Amino acid sequence: MVLVAIGVVALAADLITGALAVLLFGVMIASVVGIIWVAIMGGIETRRALAPYGLLKPGILWLSLFFLAPLWAMMEMSLSSKKSRFDFSPSFSWEWGNYSRALTDFGPQFGRSFLYAGIATILTLLIGYPLAYVIAFRGGKYRSLLLGLIAVPFFTSYLIRTLAWQNLLSDSGPVISVLETMKLENLMEWLHIMDNGRLINTPAAVIGGLTYNFLPFMILPIYVSLEKIDTRLIDASMDLYTSATGAFRRVVLPMSLPGIFAGSLLVFIPAAGDFVNAKFLGSPQTTMIGSSIQDQFLVQLNYPLAAAMSFVLMAIITASVLVYAKFMGTEDLT
Repeated sequence: MVLVAIGVVALAADLITGALAVLLFGVMIASVVGIIWVAIMGGIETRRALAPYGLLKPGILWLSLFFLAPLWAMMEMSLSSKKSRFDFSPSFSWEWGNYSRALTDFGPQFGRSFLYAGIATILTLLIGYPLAYVIAFRGGKYRSLLLGLIAVPFFTSYLIRTLAWQNLLSDSGPVISVLETMKLENLMEWLHIMDNGRLINTPAAVIGGLTYNFLPFMILPIYVSLEKIDTRLIDASMDLYTSATGAFRRVVLPMSLPGIFAGSLLVFIPAAGDFVNAKFLGSPQTTMIGSSIQDQFLVQLNYPLAAAMSFVLMAIITASVLVYAKFMGTEDLT
């Protein structure tokens, strides 16, 4: 199966062409047919031994074709160079300068992306945990309805939801009108949420859009963890003379850590690469790395630099996730 997966990657990424590609394809087909023949002709023990590999085959082939092959092609592109902007076929030349340029020229965009994504993750946790708690332990017969209301925004396009926020936060929108009526402009200015009386085109608007759009991804995993908690454990802790706060801290919170961990990853990873909120709710001073990658791919046509930026983004996110997993102690989470 591993050899078949490698062959799929090699063919999809054009690493092997011509007669060798035909030969490799024939070997792959022969390997698959051979495994099926052995399973049919062998006894029950043979089929039982090969069953796990058969179940893994669709997933391995899918990941090889639609993940590993594009990843390899992008890595090859990130180490290529262009003769001019209109050179649409960059040549592979081990151009490591693309990576250094990605870090030096777009350092502020990387920093803003992770800062905004981190703040949005914290805000979704602060908003989503109490809401998930109430639904799990106090929802009663309305639990399904409340969960449905959380999922309702997914029935609308991500782009349309962001454009709706653009209208809400505009200078003549309802949010500004409410703040002016309540005389909260000075407080918002002091908190650096507003800038010269404006909410739109500010970092707060971008973070608010990220928080809103990814909030369900935090609520649902936390709810699943909380819903599995046996309430008798909480009652037992109360019988042992602990307070409600102590019961939450010693029973509920530790048992909900898997949901917090999953929700944090589901929010932080896509938020760090998001470009829609920065485009429609932000300004040139709030550009995130996703917008820069899009610009390099579609406007500047600098495919090698854009691929290198994408790899740097993936590397930083992977390192951050590993550190976060170690900090959370995911090996102890069940």
